[in-house]
Amino acid sequence: MAAAESSLLGKHMFSLQWISWERFGTATIRRGSNGLEINAYQSLNGDFVKLDGLIEVIDRRHFYFTGNVSTRVYHINNGQTCERSGTFLFQAKDSRQYWRMQPIQNPCDNAADYIDIFFKR
Repeated sequence: MAAAESSLLGKHMFSLQWISWERFGTATIRRGSNGLEINAYQSLNGDFVKLDGLIEVIDRRHFYFTGNVSTRVYHINNGQTCERSGTFLFQAKDSRQYWRMQPIQNPCDNAADYIDIFFKR
């Protein structure tokens, strides 16, 4: 578990595919008074994705995020912010070098959101 936690701590590239694959945001994971805390943000041209909450480590390729997720993309949900809160699984499948939030379905529109936190390099 210590190795899995160590791989999470620190700064990571962060993205929602609708915003940009070239201009990444940052996810910062640190040990706080309530455990592992994450704050993440990416934005471009008024669109954004934001995560705030806590992480529960499962293993090196899986963790639970409990908190708030906000997205705004001009062509999804009529350009309105989509808010979700709860517990979500992040997993790194196969040989992928990032954890992807599950489920990918945007609850506010018929769209798949690839919210990714990349492994540290």
